[in-house]
Amino acid sequence: MAALATRVARIAESSLAAQYFVAPTDVLVQLGWLAQPNVERWQQGFVPYLDRCVCVDATKITQALDALRSWAGEHGLHDWPADYGELRFSEDPDVERAFRTRWASAELPAPAPAKRLTRELRVISPHNDFICSACEQLGDLLLKTSTGTLCLDCADLGHLVFLPSGDAALSRRARKASRLSAVVVRWSLRRRRYERQGILVENEAIEVAAQQCLEDAGSRESRREYDRQRRAVVDEEFRRDFAAAIRDQFPGCPAPRADAITYHAALRGSRRVGRSAAGRALDPEAIRLAVTASVRHIDTDYDELLMSGVDRDDAREQVRGRVSTILDTWREGATPLDI
Repeated sequence: MAALATRVARIAESSLAAQYFVAPTDVLVQLGWLAQPNVERWQQGFVPYLDRCVCVDATKITQALDALRSWAGEHGLHDWPADYGELRFSEDPDVERAFRTRWASAELPAPAPAKRLTRELRVISPHNDFICSACEQLGDLLLKTSTGTLCLDCADLGHLVFLPSGDAALSRRARKASRLSAVVVRWSLRRRRYERQGILVENEAIEVAAQQCLEDAGSRESRREYDRQRRAVVDEEFRRDFAAAIRDQFPGCPAPRADAITYHAALRGSRRVGRSAAGRALDPEAIRLAVTASVRHIDTDYDELLMSGVDRDDAREQVRGRVSTILDTWREGATPLDI
């Protein structure tokens, strides 16, 4: 329980620095207990209760929420109720109430309302033919409803045309031009999740979108090339600033090591601490977390402990002393040769 409280505290501190409030959902995601895609499916209404997507039992969820509440109380944070509309977190009223509470400083305005994604029609492309529950005929695409599984004609979607994924601009414009649309998904046996295959839109919408894409193809390619060059320049500047921030906070950290930490933490698309809002703002806590992770993996036997079957929290506790010693030495401006 103490180890869990420590993990929750660290996550809460990072979240508070990044967005000025802490939400229970964010904590579970950072703990690795809740996958972000499942949060989005819940927001779209495909999951009745969010706690059904959490990969630990109800006891651990309660312990994490209690640890968050205790941490917030120790830091003088105010509990702000969040409006999630008709979305539900749990059948347990106490858990539901805990999930709907955000924690933020009482001196700041209340956090912005929680974002809710718009629900979209989702048509499934099954691996095998199915029988429509309305017309009892075979179909290749289906829509699940409260009354059964329907083919496109019985679901009043038979006039739509399938546009496969691959051209983002064409799909975006066709969907915008179509009065009615649906997303087509297919279950991946290997990844064990639904994956997007394309969209169903009106044929006229595809023609309009195709003409728009043809008219501005040259300008879109120029814009893509400009964006690629701009991102490269911005990334290089950010990495330079991130490495400098490491050296400012830990002057004893060797320059090549600071560069390596920066490259790992700030890799585009990695979702690591360097790509978080706090990391992009060069928040000292984000810098500390990046350096700590590097020391833990490189300068201790943490990875070997994990490979030998030691629990993650226990392994961290075993190497905590060495990690702290190296960080303190670097913070004082010295580079240890052997500790």
